[in-house]
Amino acid sequence: MVSGMRLYSEAEFEPQARQFAAALASRGVQVQLEAVEKLNARFFRLNPELALSADADGLWLCAGGMKMRPDWKAEAGRLKRASLKSEMIARACNLAEKPQLIDATAGLGHDSLLMAHLGAQVTLLERHPVLFTLLEDAHRQAMQDPFLSAAASRIQLVFSDSADYLRQRAAQHQAADVVYLDPMFPQRDQHQQAVKKQAQVKKQMQLLHLLLPEHGEMDLGDNLLALAQAIAKRVVVKRPRLAVFLAGQAPQHQWQGDACRFDAYFQHDLML
Repeated sequence: MVSGMRLYSEAEFEPQARQFAAALASRGVQVQLEAVEKLNARFFRLNPELALSADADGLWLCAGGMKMRPDWKAEAGRLKRASLKSEMIARACNLAEKPQLIDATAGLGHDSLLMAHLGAQVTLLERHPVLFTLLEDAHRQAMQDPFLSAAASRIQLVFSDSADYLRQRAAQHQAADVVYLDPMFPQRDQHQQAVKKQAQVKKQMQLLHLLLPEHGEMDLGDNLLALAQAIAKRVVVKRPRLAVFLAGQAPQHQWQGDACRFDAYFQHDLML
């Protein structure tokens, strides 16, 4: 999946860097540790290739003079404002019932953190070893944060391909209340002539686009819908507001926002 990456760190943070390297090696990523005198903006400009770095804030993905990580602490403001009534995702995923929820498309984990904060027990799936390790570090830091620890304790990270995990759950007759899907690269509706050209992708997504997907193939998530429907009575798909339906399948219900929507698929007669 990933042949190898450089991991930069200053001497002070070499022990942490070695721990990250060991975790990545256990997931099939061979990391070349490289000590540098100073990890600063100039260094990243002069070393634009895709790499990792470790510093006082944790593990970072770096490329093109930029760096990013799943910064769960930065989500605290949103969480403090969030409520079951104010968040559309809460209504779509029926979070008032405190569901057992599988987030099969982890991304940076921000939606999972919000859903856990609002009461869901979340199983967060990620198959890419580098992104999983970044999420693992974010989760570790959140568990140590006085405000975030309660939500983080309701999140279980699982290093797995989502399709394999959902098939295994079905084979073991293990149901879930909700499966949440937010594909990293949602297919745009080519027939929406009124849609203006998309603004430049945010910095975080630019770096994720360099890391994902493997072999140049976009994972649109279409195959996950049927697998999710096999184990959950409610499947919720987050989409750009004007995007086509996932797998071409119209939902039973929608929640519409200005920039995105949530499509819901219900299996009332699900038998496992």
